[in-house]
Amino acid sequence: MKNEIFKIVPEQSKIEWIGKKVTGAHDGTIDVKEGEIILNGGKVVGGTVVVNTASIKILDILDPATNTQMLTHLASDDFFSIEEFPEAVLDIISVNGDRVEADLTIKGIKHPVSFDISANAGNTLLTASARVIVDRTKYEMKFRSGNFFQNLGDTLIYNDFELNVTLTAKAVKKDVSVTV
Repeated sequence: MKNEIFKIVPEQSKIEWIGKKVTGAHDGTIDVKEGEIILNGGKVVGGTVVVNTASIKILDILDPATNTQMLTHLASDDFFSIEEFPEAVLDIISVNGDRVEADLTIKGIKHPVSFDISANAGNTLLTASARVIVDRTKYEMKFRSGNFFQNLGDTLIYNDFELNVTLTAKAVKKDVSVTV
């Protein structure tokens, strides 16, 4: 069976993030820059999603000064080091049923992640969604992590953050001879 390649449509795709701390949570969005999803027999078998880390937005902080202060902090070396690393990349390595094994690269650091995917493909359009849990400390984001600092009390930030990903992609190539 031949592979089908679907190119991600960034304007019709979104990533919502949630970061939690002892006293609550923050949420926002981050943009998909580009990517592709590869199907074989109507099932996802591979792909790449490139994220524009400089596009991160915070939705729950409405005060402009506080929002800007937190965005500046997320852009700093304490978190995403956006100036040096303007992109994060997810490379799908394998898919078993709905379970995806992938490599996630943030700040130039690559680690494996696993998550479930839901995908629906037609002849020309594919939609996919996934919930990805990321341990930020694996990517040198140690700020207020209980793994690295003691006595943080109610300033502790949990290590895991959540990405709720919704992708729309359009078919660009069919019957591509690629071995999976």
